[in-house]
Amino acid sequence: MAADPLTPAVSDRICKHMNDDHAEAVLAYARHYGGIEAPSAARMVAVTAEAMELEVDGQPVAVAFDHPLSDSEDAHRTLVAMLRSLPR
Repeated sequence: MAADPLTPAVSDRICKHMNDDHAEAVLAYARHYGGIEAPSAARMVAVTAEAMELEVDGQPVAVAFDHPLSDSEDAHRTLVAMLRSLPR
């Protein structure tokens, strides 16, 4: 299956999946990569080639990627790698 380009529709699909199925991961991104010490609520609102856009406790937080994402598969690999690199 070919990867999809990072269109707004693909971004919406990624965000819905992350918010519905991986809410704890989104909180972890906000805490570690967004620098929010104790977030109580976090939602992923967009994924672009450059960053994931979060809404953390009602405030926008951008988390830059370490490279420009090429497509949906690259987004998946990068989000998983970012989560796996977090301290446990």
